[in-house]
Amino acid sequence: MSPLTPASQTQTKSPTRPEVTIEAEGREYGVRSIERVCAVLNLLQESVDGVTLKEVADAADLPKSSAFRYLWTLERNRYVERDAETGLFRIGLGFLGMQSRHLEVLRERVRPSLERLRDTLDETTNLGLLDGQNVIYLEIIESRRSVRLAASRGSHDPLHSTALGKAIAAHLPEARVREMLEQAGMPRRTAETITTVDDYLAELAKVRRLGYAVDNRENEPDGRCVAVPILGTRLPAAVSVSAPEARFPMRDVEKAAQTLIAVASEITLSPVTQVDSPSA
Repeated sequence: MSPLTPASQTQTKSPTRPEVTIEAEGREYGVRSIERVCAVLNLLQESVDGVTLKEVADAADLPKSSAFRYLWTLERNRYVERDAETGLFRIGLGFLGMQSRHLEVLRERVRPSLERLRDTLDETTNLGLLDGQNVIYLEIIESRRSVRLAASRGSHDPLHSTALGKAIAAHLPEARVREMLEQAGMPRRTAETITTVDDYLAELAKVRRLGYAVDNRENEPDGRCVAVPILGTRLPAAVSVSAPEARFPMRDVEKAAQTLIAVASEITLSPVTQVDSPSA
């Protein structure tokens, strides 16, 4: 870099190569489309229950059609989620840091219920959450039996071959389910795994009719699992009980499912545990 030169010795600049300077004239260098995305995300972050398309359009100064395209792109990348029942938009799991408090509240609500359920059924109980095109295990209360069926906390399983995945997917828009299955594929985990989209959608219709989902040796050849969704929360989650098939015959599935439905209802209706802020 050349040293600074007194003004009296400054040479005349060539007219063919004008100097580019940043002038303090209040000139804006922001990118309008990015500013609009920030406006949308700020609105969603501040909302508790979600926002309407019109509110998003107003916040971003966009027509509704353009606002919808912004939201669709953000949803595709998991930064936004849309509630299929209310049509409201909210922050998605792509912002895991923003969601960490919601996840912790959900885990606090669910763990006591899962422990009681484990003690009642003497089998492993689970809390699962939709994470991309898979299910992530947020909480697992393992059976005390020496032989048990249990995943690891933080591990992922497919949407199409698990009871947790079915219970969650049954309450998502069909277009979104199709998109997730297309992106993730439907690999055959066992001889019983559902591997076509049409068969899977038919299975989800059955889940909605019964109120619970079953993994009948579809994810593990010697495992059986039943799950129900946790409705009325901000997160796509479900609870389940899993066990070796020899100890969990199909004739016991209905009874276990009704117990799970009661547990899920209790979780949805129970008040959120407030965590006091640390003292200064």
